[in-house]
Amino acid sequence: MSLLVVGLSHRSAPVSVLERASLTTDAQVKLLQDTVAAEPAAEAAVLATCNRIELYADVDKFHAGVAELSTLLAQHSGVGLEELTPYLYVHYEDRAVHHLFSVACGLDSMVVGEGQILGQIKDSLARAQELNSAGRLLNDLFQQALRVGKRAHSETGIDRAGQSLVTFGLEQLAAGGDVETWARGKKALVIGAGSMSSLAAATLARAGVAEVVVANRTFDRAERLAQILAEGDDTDVLARAVPMESVPFELTRADVAVSCTGATGLVMTAESVAAAVEGRTAAPSADGTPAPDGEPGPTAATGAGRGNLPATGLGGEDGCPLDLPAVQGTAGFSVLGEAAVAGMAAADLEQHAAWVDNGTVGGAQRAARPGTAGPLDPTPDADAIAALAATVATVGRIPERRRPEPADEPPRPQPVLFLLDLAMPRDIDAAAHRLAGVRLVDIESLAEASAGAPMAADVDQVRRIVSDEVAAFGAALRAAHITPTVVALRTMAADVVASEIARLDGRLPGLDDKHRAEITQTVRRVVDKLLHAPTVRVKQLAAEPGGAGYADALRTLFDLDPETVAAVSRAEDSTEKDRGPA
Repeated sequence: MSLLVVGLSHRSAPVSVLERASLTTDAQVKLLQDTVAAEPAAEAAVLATCNRIELYADVDKFHAGVAELSTLLAQHSGVGLEELTPYLYVHYEDRAVHHLFSVACGLDSMVVGEGQILGQIKDSLARAQELNSAGRLLNDLFQQALRVGKRAHSETGIDRAGQSLVTFGLEQLAAGGDVETWARGKKALVIGAGSMSSLAAATLARAGVAEVVVANRTFDRAERLAQILAEGDDTDVLARAVPMESVPFELTRADVAVSCTGATGLVMTAESVAAAVEGRTAAPSADGTPAPDGEPGPTAATGAGRGNLPATGLGGEDGCPLDLPAVQGTAGFSVLGEAAVAGMAAADLEQHAAWVDNGTVGGAQRAARPGTAGPLDPTPDADAIAALAATVATVGRIPERRRPEPADEPPRPQPVLFLLDLAMPRDIDAAAHRLAGVRLVDIESLAEASAGAPMAADVDQVRRIVSDEVAAFGAALRAAHITPTVVALRTMAADVVASEIARLDGRLPGLDDKHRAEITQTVRRVVDKLLHAPTVRVKQLAAEPGGAGYADALRTLFDLDPETVAAVSRAEDSTEKDRGPA
């Protein structure tokens, strides 16, 4: 049998696909049951988090195993196999072990170094053990992964390379500022009472929010979490629980809301978010800060839109927004000149041509330039602008030879409601991104933000730990693979000794007990000495890469009964299953 993992994560699939493929607890249970019932798999475990879905199995055939596990993932996720396949990754044998150990250390997390994944791996193992879908291989693998993850966090500074997804999300809400300064005095609403929501509530309480309101479908769990927060020694936060029906009202009071539930539909629609911020948003002033009460912000009539640019725009003289000297010349337009007018409509260019030709802007008469016949006379500027307008009329735009400067976006009001969505599938409507006065951070935006996050030097040390642990686990696994064969060999040798002693008793019936015991002990010592060196050496050889064939060689050389070897393996597997969760 061999270890196989098939899955998808934030590294292989867009959040939209992960969201649709997410598995409920019931779906995970059914997936495990169907996997162990499938022909290629003997054991199975599912690791499902907000940014990964992975199915681990002990299979006897690689290609058949990949096909079966992929089909089962598609079937239980509800995403068609053809659509899901491009985002799936497959790891086999040592690569599968390396992948899980890396995941346990936080190297494969959206936020490198986060420790929440250890609890999720532990939950995954416990679920597989409850369903009896984890045998010796997956029990050993997941328990060792937990030990490797703990070792990485205790022996290195991987914690400095990243933090929990909750902390990273709050940092994004604070827009790079200090989280404690940003959170101080705010009112927080936490939706959900699971591990992620509990961590969010505790983090907000430690950051200094004034109040935490917990909403959950099971009110008792919300009350329990609120009580833990209120009685915490390290905070003095006011905490209370409310039913889910109170979320719309509590949202009107909250400054920040964190949602992480197992709901299959939206917990907050864009309309409910808009209703919550209605009346709380002031129009922005020209510098992007909220305008004082009673003072309107800039409008389209006073803004600097295309074709209505300020007099000091791109450096034109006498109020002209174009950098006219740069567009002159008989050999075509200069790069700078094209960039200066790139994106302008033909009507706008014609307006400027008329400005030059007639000497007026907005009804104001322009004085004649020195050296020109008068404001109504054609000028080289007018010719250049007319040529630009003709180009636009022909090709629909001004050809660009360099990327134009990005246009200034109109300032948004400062956020009055901060939303953190850590659920998969999402709890909060993505359309809330576009609402004025709202800052929404969700799994998708966290993935984008973490893509460019710097990695600490400790990551290299963790990678070395992972590599060493993978080698050690592989050696132990290969050595364990030959153990049933060695046990069967020694059992056969003991049977041979017992048979020969019995035959000796038949030939020498008068042999006294003292001599019989001495002969028996001598024969056993001879057999043990003959078997000692070969069995020790074969275990060493089997632990090396490619050493799996030594078990077959041992069975062939000593003509061991395959059923005896299999019986030893079954007995060991039964003992492993009886151990329970680590």
